[in-house]
Amino acid sequence: MSKVIIDGKNIGEEYPPYIIAELSANHNGSIETAIQTISAAKKSGAHAIKLQTYTPDTMTINSDKDDFKINGGLWDGYNLYELYKEAHTPFEWHQELFNHARKLEITCFSSPFDETAVDLLEDLNAPAYKIASFEATDLPLIKYIASTKKPMIMSTGMANLNEIEEMVDVAKSNGCKDLILLHCISSYPAPTEQSNLLTIPDMKSKFQVQIGLSDHTTSNTAAVVATALGATIFEKHFILDRSSVGPDSSFSIEPYELESLCSETYNAWKSLGIAGYDTKPAEEANLKFRRSIYFTKDIRKGDVVTKESIRRIRPGFGLEPKYYDNLLGKKVNCDISAGTPANWSHFEEKN
Repeated sequence: MSKVIIDGKNIGEEYPPYIIAELSANHNGSIETAIQTISAAKKSGAHAIKLQTYTPDTMTINSDKDDFKINGGLWDGYNLYELYKEAHTPFEWHQELFNHARKLEITCFSSPFDETAVDLLEDLNAPAYKIASFEATDLPLIKYIASTKKPMIMSTGMANLNEIEEMVDVAKSNGCKDLILLHCISSYPAPTEQSNLLTIPDMKSKFQVQIGLSDHTTSNTAAVVATALGATIFEKHFILDRSSVGPDSSFSIEPYELESLCSETYNAWKSLGIAGYDTKPAEEANLKFRRSIYFTKDIRKGDVVTKESIRRIRPGFGLEPKYYDNLLGKKVNCDISAGTPANWSHFEEKN
């Protein structure tokens, strides 16, 4: 399976997990907070910061009809226009945010939600694009983004297999050569017991692309498990301080949690290693502490070996325990003191 390269960084099974900190609405209307969040993401070890590029008018219309009202859940009481007005990252901020990220050498890209957002991000030379789960069925938008021929990361929350097949086909047939799919549960926050992480290896088998996890759970457990199942890239909503309440704050992680995400997924990846049964370098020094056969009493040349004269004990400098029964009844060809490791040279008959 081919690796994907984003802004010079390799993504694939042979490389450490790629971590994306999602800014989303966690600037809470302040560009200064947005800049500080990018700095914190870099300091915490993330490889990328991801924005969301839209305006309330590119997302929906300002209507009070029931279709446009949110009833229940995290955003209960909002209409869609009000929510996106509060949560959006203004287009005019993007240049400064991209410049700040480049200064810090953390990759910056975004989820565009319509063609005007793609055009803005192209002007900023965004190195990749992310398709949000809620836009997974917007095939005209996917087609437009694919035409840039830049890497695409596509979340699959709520999508069924047929819809994922459609989005992959549209992306590939319109110029996307480097595609990543993210397993995702589009619930905010997402219940851990519904993570269904076994979808990751199945998705990898079906689509033969790099697979990651867009994780909305409130811990890093799912990401660590996903690493063991073959996920190579992770996205998590990121905030400076959850007490700064905003539309996305309750399911976002703070800097110390992002640090843990980076280190825990890295360690999980390192622990996978390769399948094999040879003695590992870290074990070699302990080989001498395995059991082996030792003489446990003084015996004279010509004596017959009995259960009283040899035992299977630690350390491991004698013959292997599997030869114990073979040695019983044999005669020794020299005087041997207790505490001597058994060796074939001690016996009149070898083996």
